[in-house]
Amino acid sequence: MADAPTTQPASPPAPPCTLVVFGAGGDLTKRLLMPALYNLAGGGLLDPGFSVLGVDHNPLTDAGWRQDLTETMDAFTRDPSAEFHADRIDPTTWGFVRERLHVMQGDFSEPETYRALAGRVRGNVVFYLAVAARFFAPVVEGLGKAGLLAETEGAFRRVIIEKPFGADLASARALNRTILGYGDESQFYRIDHFLGKETVQSIMAVRFANGMLEPVWRREHVSHIEITAAESIGVEGRGGFYEPTGALRDMVPNHLFQLLCMVAMEPPNSFDAEAVRDEKAKLAEAVRPVSPDKAVRGQYAAGRIGGHDVPAYRAEPGVSEQSRTETYVALKLEIENWRWAGVPFYLRTGKRMGAHRTEIAVHFRPPPFRLFRDTPVTEPAPNVMRLRISPDPGIVTSLNVKRPGPQMHIAPVETGFRYGDFFDPAPTVGYETLIYDCMMGDVTLFQRADSIEAGWAAVEPLLDAWKDAPVALYEAGSAGPQAADALLARDGHAWQPLDGI
Repeated sequence: MADAPTTQPASPPAPPCTLVVFGAGGDLTKRLLMPALYNLAGGGLLDPGFSVLGVDHNPLTDAGWRQDLTETMDAFTRDPSAEFHADRIDPTTWGFVRERLHVMQGDFSEPETYRALAGRVRGNVVFYLAVAARFFAPVVEGLGKAGLLAETEGAFRRVIIEKPFGADLASARALNRTILGYGDESQFYRIDHFLGKETVQSIMAVRFANGMLEPVWRREHVSHIEITAAESIGVEGRGGFYEPTGALRDMVPNHLFQLLCMVAMEPPNSFDAEAVRDEKAKLAEAVRPVSPDKAVRGQYAAGRIGGHDVPAYRAEPGVSEQSRTETYVALKLEIENWRWAGVPFYLRTGKRMGAHRTEIAVHFRPPPFRLFRDTPVTEPAPNVMRLRISPDPGIVTSLNVKRPGPQMHIAPVETGFRYGDFFDPAPTVGYETLIYDCMMGDVTLFQRADSIEAGWAAVEPLLDAWKDAPVALYEAGSAGPQAADALLARDGHAWQPLDGI
């Protein structure tokens, strides 16, 4: 096998700009944005003219904010379980970021905040809304009314908006109307950190850069597809947020639909950003709205994970003892287009499951002629290609071969690769590529208004049906409720085991 490149090709630094972070003192800024900027600085991808201006309703000073973030970065070196972990913080790299940190106090709902902000920024500006979703529209409105979104020749103004983008179809449409009233679609970058993962982006390369795969990536050869995003953690003290949200709103119209679009979209006619986003939108719009009889909702009960007892969801802080909020969702999706008609897509996501696993499993149809029916072989094992996103990125494919011996005995084997065996791992929290792309003006990995609304439209029947519906309990540390297994069993299928390699 030819040696694969192990180093990342050189990329130019982003143009000089000011990153204005609304929610400077928040958890997202500390836990993900600052590590991402540290990694970008370490990769030489930030221009010397780059700077950060934090905006927060709490009184902060430049020195105090810098010290607080420095202590947070140092704490990551002592926490191997953190999303960002390094053996040490390079003082030169962090110093590059630290000396460019500035902060101002401001109420997001007051026009004075935006007038003061207008006096502190010029040239290229990226506004990052690391705030609760209820502030998305007011902040964009404040920016627009203060003239901060007006672009001039040679200077861009862009806005990164976190999820959740709306809580249902109506609210998503209303938010889109509001923000697009103050700027062009090209200025708004609706972020989904799933798309910042290298292995998610690689799905397009696997599909469209390999001539042996694309011809069989369709209904004639594919039986069904599973998309799994299983977490072993619980709500981790976020019960107050999770109670009105639930797994469906938190994961399905955004994260899981992004994986669905990557694996099922038509080939774009180029890698131009809008060509890619056009195909994603077409795919999302082709998903038939999910009926309640093709969906399962569950909630974790007490159990054991990793040899430790863990509490039920209803015993978590901030959660009602009578809660009906789902922590698990399984869906059967149907795509109404020529490529996928008749091919079921099964999606599942849940908390406190038996393993942490994010992967896409493509199940291929059996050979059309049972050549080995008169041999000791009964049914060859199905061919499955598993695109593993985390925790051990790679691809595993199951094949059937002849077992050594005088008779024809068929045996299943697996072949594949791990990214870590071919490429040097780059430090990442999933936001580096997205922030860099925004500064470069590349919208490929960001969601467009039509895709967002199509995702909500697909799950709208469930949001209505589940308002007062009971929720099935599943033991923490398990693979989810039994009803999810029955959902696939009706079609003669079964989920890939979570405990498999």
